[in-house]
Amino acid sequence: METGRKDIIMQKKVFQLLVDNTSGVLSRIAGLFSRRGYNIDSITAGVTADPRYTRITIVTSGDDEILEQIEKQVAKLVDVRDIKELKPGESVYRELALIKVRVTSARDRIDVFAVANAYRADPVDVSPGSITIELIGDQDKIDAFIAVLDGYEILELARTGIAGLSRGIENVTYL
Repeated sequence: METGRKDIIMQKKVFQLLVDNTSGVLSRIAGLFSRRGYNIDSITAGVTADPRYTRITIVTSGDDEILEQIEKQVAKLVDVRDIKELKPGESVYRELALIKVRVTSARDRIDVFAVANAYRADPVDVSPGSITIELIGDQDKIDAFIAVLDGYEILELARTGIAGLSRGIENVTYL
C-alpha cells in the first residue's frame, strides 16, 4: 500500500544579501527566520566598500520548498536590496576559527604547532597551558583540523560562520 509520502531531501544553501546599513536590519532578518521556523546554520554580516550597505551571508537548510520560501520571504524585506544563492562551484567561501588547545608538555606544544603548520594555521596566543590557533578556510578544512586535534583537549572554540562572494564579475550587484 502506498502512503503518498515523499522522501524529503534536506540540503544546505548559502544566500548572500545586500542590505541597507541601518539599525535593526539584522534583527528583522533573524526575526523572519524565527517567525517562520526556519533554521540559520550560520550568519555573518559586515559593511561593504560602500558604507550605506551591509553584506550578510546566511547558511540555512531545508528541503527545496523551504529554501525557495526563505529566498522569497527575505527578498520581500524592505531593507534587502539584493539576494542571491552562492553556489559551491561558482563562489568562494571562507570561515575563521579560533581554537584554544590545552598543552601540558613541550612535546604537546611541538605537536600542536606541527598540526597547525600542516593546515597553514597560525598560533595567535601561546600561554603556559594553552595555544590558541587561528585557522581560515572552508568548513571542511576547519572540521578536518578539529578532527586531527582529537587527542588534545579543546578548551574553547569560536567559529565565525561563512563569508562568501561569487567568483568573477558577472554576478556583482551595483546599487
